[in-house]
Parts: sequence; C-alpha cells; structure tokens
Amino acid sequence: MNIIRMTGGLGNQMFQYALYLKLKSMGRTVKMDDESEYHMDNSRPIMLWAFDAEYPKADKDEINELTDGSLDFASRVRRKLFGRKSLEYHEKDNNFDEQVLLREPAYLTGYFQSERYFADVKEQVRDAFRFSEKIWEEIPEKLKKTMKDYQEKITHSQAVAVHIRRGDYLEVSEVYGGICTEDYYRKAISLLKERFPGAVFYVFSNDPDWASQWAARYSTEENPFVVIEGTTEETGYLDLLLMSSCKHYIIANSSFSWWGAWLGNSPDKCVIAPSLWLNGKDCRDIYTEDMIRISPAGEVR
Repeated sequence: MNIIRMTGGLGNQMFQYALYLKLKSMGRTVKMDDESEYHMDNSRPIMLWAFDAEYPKADKDEINELTDGSLDFASRVRRKLFGRKSLEYHEKDNNFDEQVLLREPAYLTGYFQSERYFADVKEQVRDAFRFSEKIWEEIPEKLKKTMKDYQEKITHSQAVAVHIRRGDYLEVSEVYGGICTEDYYRKAISLLKERFPGAVFYVFSNDPDWASQWAARYSTEENPFVVIEGTTEETGYLDLLLMSSCKHYIIANSSFSWWGAWLGNSPDKCVIAPSLWLNGKDCRDIYTEDMIRISPAGEVR
C-alpha cells in the first residue's frame, strides 16, 4: 500500500490528488493522509470536495505501520535499540522524481509539482477536476450572483487571468520574492495585448485592495482590468473556477494559478509564467511545454 501525505492549499492538494490517480492507474492500493497536517485550527482548508474528488483515508494504524510511528512500549524500545524503520519517502527535490512512482509500500511526502507525474493520465485528471454543483450550495446567494456575473462576462470576452500572490508570499520573501516583479507583469501584459487586441484582464489576488490600485495603472478603455472581489481563502475554489474559465493566463509562481491555467481549455490558450519559480531552487519540471517564460527583468526566455 502507498499513502500520500496531503499538505498545503488547494493547488498543492490537486497535485497530490493527481499523483493519487496516477498510482491508482498503475494498479496500486493508495490512500491519502488528510489528517496529519489538517487537524489544527489554523490549517488550510481541504477543498478537493469542490470537485467531488473521492479518496480512501488512511487511518492512524496504517500511517504508523508505514512510518514506524507506533507509540506502544515494544515499538519505542525497538526504535531505541535498533533505530526507526520508516518507509516514508520524501520527494528528493522540486523536480520529477521517478522513485515516487516506483516505491511500494511507501508513505509519500512532497508537493509533486510536475505534469510529468500524471502526463499519461491527464485526461482522467482533467475529468476529476470538474467543479461540482455543490460549490454553489456552500455560499450565500449574493456571492453566488456575483460569481455567476463574473463567469458570464469572462466566458464572453477575450479574458486573461492575472494572478498576483501577496500576503504569505511577502512574509517569506527570501523564497518567493523578486520573481513576479513589475517588469514581469508589464512585459506579460504587453505581449498579450499585442497578441489579443481587446483582451480583458481579470486580476486574482489575495490582496484585492492593493490589486485594485495596481490594476488602475494598466486599465484602459480598450483593455480594461477587473479585480475579482468577494472571495476568501475558504472560498478559493471560486477563484479557481473563474480563472479556469479564462482564455489566457499570466500566472504567479504559485501552484494555484498553475492549475487555473492547466484547467483552461481555450484552443488558442496562451500561458505566461515566471522563468524563476523559487529563489535558489531548480524547478524546471514545473513548466509545461506551452508556457512562455518571462524573467524578473521582463525578458522572454
């Protein structure tokens, strides 16, 4: 049996679930550990329900068996004498790691942020990530109307999704900072305006007040900028729904907008991504073949 440890927000959960589908397609018995990192009050919400994504949950005994984590007296004495005999395997770096697909049994930890993990079952992944009608049942009627209005306008325009991640990214600037710079966005916007005259730019951000001031500098009558407002971290799946409804994308170094772009199905889809994903890290496998990469200095790579 394999157990995948779930961690992070919706974008990361989707990568982990995509790996789950891949391992299942290989005939493996696979369960998800969605307790170890989600039992605290300040945990990120689990949002896979927004797709009706189902998975068997690993219980504590199964997790302890693979990680050698039992707290009974005999197990503690054995570990003291002979060391821990854990079958936990952590993805070795930020790129595709073939061992993740080969190890069995294993308790798998990591983010698995590459299409290479599920490329041969990507249609199954796409089917699994169809939004459930339940998303409309979980929100107030006023918010539902606002989101439906956004969706209608996005569907009937040359819509470009622009993702600006602030908040937690500002707090860990040594990892995420200096990547999606003003030069990055300026060049990406200019490129899409040239390719798609009349494009409407829909801005998604966890800091909508700041984003509104930023967008006002770029918005014109020919190419208006619209900041998506009304959602929270608890309703982030609504942002993802709207993002995936757009035709083109300027993504941040974020798994969330990566999935928003990946789910988009416009036949002439254009996806622009930052050429650097994490400071000091090689993340070459995060990129898909169709992505146009732009550096922090605003240069097309």
